Amino acid sequence: MTCSEEAKAQFAEIELLLSMFPSEEELQVDELSHAELRAYVEGTAHNPPSIRPQFSIKLKIENPAVSITLLCTCPTDYPKVLPDIAVRCSVLTRSQQMMLHSNLNTYLSENCIGDVCILSAVQWINDHAQAYITKSVPVSDPKKEEVLMQSKEIFTRLWIYSHHIYNKIKRKNILEWAKELNLSGFSMPGKPGIVCVEGLQSACNEFWARVKVLTWKRIMIRHREDVPLDNWTEERTDSLRKFTGFHEAIFDTHGTRGNHMDLGQLYQFLSDKGCSNIFQMYFGIEGR
Repeated sequence: MTCSEEAKAQFAEIELLLSMFPSEEELQVDELSHAELRAYVEGTAHNPPSIRPQFSIKLKIENPAVSITLLCTCPTDYPKVLPDIAVRCSVLTRSQQMMLHSNLNTYLSENCIGDVCILSAVQWINDHAQAYITKSVPVSDPKKEEVLMQSKEIFTRLWIYSHHIYNKIKRKNILEWAKELNLSGFSMPGKPGIVCVEGLQSACNEFWARVKVLTWKRIMIRHREDVPLDNWTEERTDSLRKFTGFHEAIFDTHGTRGNHMDLGQLYQFLSDKGCSNIFQMYFGIEGR
């Protein structure tokens, strides 16, 4: 099978991005999908890539100084169709991010169909993001906010199941987003992939909103725990946490690809945290 023009265009664009953003802090390309795309374009592989090219670009916006991350996934037919681009910025509300994303897509639809457009998206963000960021810092009354927070906060723990978690960019995003949102818990990569986050409900919901839009074979919330906080304090939140900080949990691996974690060790880990009942929810069997 000859290489498609779309694959050649995708590969050439990624190579250009790598030359323009040499630092891993600026550009992170999924190594497996990039290697498969390279082999297909160079003719050493006869089948199209099994994984869509994925990468993230971190942009630094000035006045005010904030970071915006573009999470990009290229469909097989790109650039005949638009790439999937998710925009993430910690100072923007979810609705503001959605508006920014919608306006970016409108611009790309009107100007870039048929051409590679990641650099056009980067330039548009650099030119227009400041307006959205400025709107995201309203003048407020701290005392009113404190009263509102105390009356409405809920402590939440999400147990997330994924068919697998291999991708290095996704694993890095999970770690960074949990820490950014002050969530504790853990992420277990491999097959299956398991993520637990706990903290204020608004932060857990934001974490799930970010994670679920990434490209997954299958991902879902397996179990959710909510505890109303009548008189919210940070100490009260911390007292409900079962985990200290957020980290990636790695256990002994097995299987032909070395991608299955030792479930016995996972069960012991959950038991030590007082969560042994979760094991049966995930796997339908009692741990031992």
